Amino acid sequence: MPAENVPPVEEWVGRTFPPRNRSAASANLFMSHVATRKMDAPVSLLPGILLSAAVAIASALLEPVLKAATGGRIGIPAIVVALIIGMVLHPLANNLRFAPGMTFCVKKLLRWAIALLGLRIALGDIAALGLSTALLVVGSMVATVVVGFVLARRLGREAGMGALAGVATAVCGASAALATATVVPDYRNKAADVAFTVIAMNVVATIAMLAYPLICVWLGFSPQQTGIMLGGTIHDVAQVVGAGQSVSDEVANAAVIVKLFRVFLLLPAVLIVGWWLVRDGSEMTKAKVPVPVFAIVFLGLCVLNSVLALSPAVQPFYGPLRDGLLEASRWGLLIAIAALGLGTSMGAMVRLGWRHLALVTGTTLTILVIVTAGLFLIG
Repeated sequence: MPAENVPPVEEWVGRTFPPRNRSAASANLFMSHVATRKMDAPVSLLPGILLSAAVAIASALLEPVLKAATGGRIGIPAIVVALIIGMVLHPLANNLRFAPGMTFCVKKLLRWAIALLGLRIALGDIAALGLSTALLVVGSMVATVVVGFVLARRLGREAGMGALAGVATAVCGASAALATATVVPDYRNKAADVAFTVIAMNVVATIAMLAYPLICVWLGFSPQQTGIMLGGTIHDVAQVVGAGQSVSDEVANAAVIVKLFRVFLLLPAVLIVGWWLVRDGSEMTKAKVPVPVFAIVFLGLCVLNSVLALSPAVQPFYGPLRDGLLEASRWGLLIAIAALGLGTSMGAMVRLGWRHLALVTGTTLTILVIVTAGLFLIG
């Protein structure tokens, strides 16, 4: 594989695992070697995949334990636990033996796990939203992504960080951040930015899950308006469900439909942001946006799920298959985020500073204000 055709994530892994005690010239030769080696050799992939999978399994086991330790009041998602465990184990993972498998998890496994999320969406549910609600959601998402880029520039951050924060806030939190990372051209500290965005999205979404239902009550929203507000503003699907169910089943159903509409827009969001970064590209390494096969598959599975959901005859076969594939997607995302954490230094995270937090806070407030104001306007 020629070095100039190496995807951005693979280049990132080359820098994430630098050789120790080597000169700059030797480091460049080393990175070229890592970037050009074939990633399809099963033996070379195995150590990194096994380490990432072990962290993912540990995080899944710890999630209920941590929730029980707080009396069920506070839950830390497994995806956050996996990222934190991975970063703690970074000194162990900072080894050439693990690099190929971890690259595979972050670059390939991640994309297919995201593609399978299309099975969660039925186009009929999205069509039932109505034109005014759909326009409000789309408008707020566009504004949020734009604000992400603007704030990144104002705060002196990379455009890639603006893309990560904007799309993650606008679409579906951590999963959208990981999907966006696949089309963000490589730059210094990209791995730390991705890791920060994943953690920040989960923290802010958890706060929103607790606070936003109270805001809806204070504003006097109807159950339908409350569902639209929660589904149109909260970052991750799990927190949307939690916030909706804390009010009523009616609110939860409306919130989930709106949220899945945002998830459905992952494909155009990734395509447009990837194109814009390559077009803008002033402070970033030039790179071609990879053909987002995973996003196209995502859209195809949305359509397939919509068709099969209307066919009762196939439900005995399709239902269990769909559940199995969604579970595979969950584990794929968990392993990928574990690999990302293993390749991220705690020190790099600490050095990011307050500007990253201000950026994520800004995008969160943007989508909250626009959706809330829009609900008052459309009634």
